[in-house]
Amino acid sequence: MPTAALTEDNEEDDIGGIADIVGFHIRLAHAAVLRHFTETFTDLELTQKQVSVLWLVDDHPGISQIEVGRRLRMDRATTMTIVNRLQEREFLRRERSESDGRKQALHLTGEGRDALALAKGCIAENEAWLKARFSPDEVKKLVEMLARIHE
Repeated sequence: MPTAALTEDNEEDDIGGIADIVGFHIRLAHAAVLRHFTETFTDLELTQKQVSVLWLVDDHPGISQIEVGRRLRMDRATTMTIVNRLQEREFLRRERSESDGRKQALHLTGEGRDALALAKGCIAENEAWLKARFSPDEVKKLVEMLARIHE
């Protein structure tokens, strides 16, 4: 953009060389998505990680606590804290694994299924907000590109 076309507002918004830093834009995008997610989930009193655990356990009844942590890329202490909180809220129950007695098998309770159903509705709202900024092809490409970073 030619310098003569800049207004005072544009100069105030000019972030200089940082504008070319991919990580900076990923951080801003993450903050925007997290802010919207948090606003959407306020009434549910669930975090993204808690919802992810509920969803994974619903998709894989009897999954071990260790496997939940591995699949969601969380350390053991974080996984245990989340599972403990969900169990305290009576959203999850632990049972001894039938295939390996040393492992805890996780199952959703009725309350957990209800909470997950509400959370999925909020996620659909959040996803609609996010995806409205892109075409379907752009969404697919964005997911592919982001997966290259975190995998």
